[in-house]
Amino acid sequence: MRRLSFLTAIALTGAFALLSSTMAKTPALPLFARALGAPPSLIGWTVMASTVPGILISLPAGLLRDRLGARPLLIAALFVFATAPFLYLLVHTIGELAIVRFYHGFATAIFGTVVGAEIVARYPQSRGHALGVYSAVSTVGRSLAPFLGGVLISAAGFPGVYIGCAAAGVLALALGLRVTTDHPPDSAPGPGPDRTASSAAHTAAVLADRVVLTTSLIEALQYLVFGSVEAFLAVYAAHRGWPAWTIGVLLGTQLGIVVLFKPRLGALSDRFGRRTLILTGLTVGMLAVAALPFTARFSALLVINAAFGAGFAATTAATGALVADRARSGGFGASMGVLRSIMDIGQATGPVLTGVLIGAGGYRLAFLTLAALLALGAVAFALSGGDRSAARPAS
Repeated sequence: MRRLSFLTAIALTGAFALLSSTMAKTPALPLFARALGAPPSLIGWTVMASTVPGILISLPAGLLRDRLGARPLLIAALFVFATAPFLYLLVHTIGELAIVRFYHGFATAIFGTVVGAEIVARYPQSRGHALGVYSAVSTVGRSLAPFLGGVLISAAGFPGVYIGCAAAGVLALALGLRVTTDHPPDSAPGPGPDRTASSAAHTAAVLADRVVLTTSLIEALQYLVFGSVEAFLAVYAAHRGWPAWTIGVLLGTQLGIVVLFKPRLGALSDRFGRRTLILTGLTVGMLAVAALPFTARFSALLVINAAFGAGFAATTAATGALVADRARSGGFGASMGVLRSIMDIGQATGPVLTGVLIGAGGYRLAFLTLAALLALGAVAFALSGGDRSAARPAS
């Protein structure tokens, strides 16, 4: 591990952490909730439970990273990654499942915010590329999760998949302990009145920045749709009688496309600016989601889902980097905290909204509504002006 760069080492840690957390969710969570007797509306609320901590803790985690450094927060997040999977083995009701999901959500909320802030601080001249590389490598774990999860459910039931999650989470904790020891920050911030005042100033500046807020809302919208598709495409396929392993292939392909495309798209946004990439991603995603409810053929859904993954990669490769570009030096935690807090509001809202729409009018109404939301987001971002220039890293 000592021979690896910080970016590679933390990305490998993130790969195992996301393998663990995603395997607990895709396709296991909606299928487990369905097995517990939950209707689509309750499945949506259960999926939402893990995103609520992101709304509550992302900004405080970012501010604490600016004050105390990344290491204690990363260790806390990785501890949750390692312990949460064991709790699923004790679940017998949908309410208990929601409680465990709520606890598990603190891991991704803290880890994502702190790692994002640390990367943009360490790589000021290539933020889009560095964030894309981290996302791609870490998403390898997320991409493998649906395949492994589907196979484990088919072979060993839900206990088998959660034991697999636990193994990956414990390994992520071990790697995280090593990487935070081998790659300390160049200078560790410390607490004090000046630092507290600086954190407040950074937060106020972020909240007053129209570009940051607009971009954060676009990312929230993108994750609203992504979380909905991730949750209910699995239920849609199961409703049509597909076995768990084919659902894993379907969802894993989408994430594999993200792995392949995101670093390259992030590098493009470094060179040519973020705006066009965001608008392109929203448009491609809108067209893909609109096409989902009009076919039940595996090959067609595979292509459509891959297109949605490409659109998602394009949008999210540029949004985080654009927000970081607007940050003051030393306030990266605050910027990424605001971005992730707003993002998690979208991700929390999506499955609940989609569950209600499916209950009211079926899958076609739900997916077409999600496509319309992406279209509205693209129009709003285009009219807002966004960021018309190439990336300008903060000094």
